[in-house]
Amino acid sequence: MADPVFRPTEPLPDDQPEGPLFKRLGWFVGIAIISMLAVAAVAYLLRTLLFL
Repeated sequence: MADPVFRPTEPLPDDQPEGPLFKRLGWFVGIAIISMLAVAAVAYLLRTLLFL
């Protein structure tokens, strides 16, 4: 069987921190903005196809 691209990972140990809050929030905000831009691009593409 092929090696899966996404492999499950073990949870972090209790004594290891997750990482800085600003870095995690930065990833969240960045992914949210890119997702909104992708949805807007597809919406405008479909709108232009409708009015051709």
